[in-house]
Amino acid sequence: MNAVITVLGKDNVGIMASVANECAKVGVNIIEVTQSVLQGMFAMIMFVDITKCTVPFSELVDTLTDKGEQMGVKVHIMHEDIFNAMHTI
Repeated sequence: MNAVITVLGKDNVGIMASVANECAKVGVNIIEVTQSVLQGMFAMIMFVDITKCTVPFSELVDTLTDKGEQMGVKVHIMHEDIFNAMHTI
């Protein structure tokens, strides 16, 4: 099972590291990541494997949301099944 994590907000040191650390703590493996800084705004998309996640998906959502609030950015995670369903006609 996979998920997509997006992070948006004002650029600051350690955003990618903080999100990656939270993922590692609960066994979430980062498969792909892309990030950009555009005129001081940070944007990142991570494709992650949640197969070995040690906490329920809802707890992972809450943890990443809280971490984003602490850093002053918006973190959103969506299960791959929902992401695919939204983009299928």
